[in-house]
Amino acid sequence: MLFRKDMDPRCAYCRQGQQINEREVACVKRGIVPLENSCRAFRYDPLKRVPPRPAVLGTQRLKPEDFQI
Repeated sequence: MLFRKDMDPRCAYCRQGQQINEREVACVKRGIVPLENSCRAFRYDPLKRVPPRPAVLGTQRLKPEDFQI
């Protein structure tokens, strides 16, 4: 999923922008813009994308009966 070709354009992942805080990006083309913004100059940079954390396995709810056939 990290290197998809059909990535939704967002300034947060753009090669031409640099994130300055949690909500804004400094864009070479547009200046200071929101993370969700995008424009025609979007170029995807996979190294800027932070994938979501994996789900935690809830082992405290499991019982020995769950492992029997």
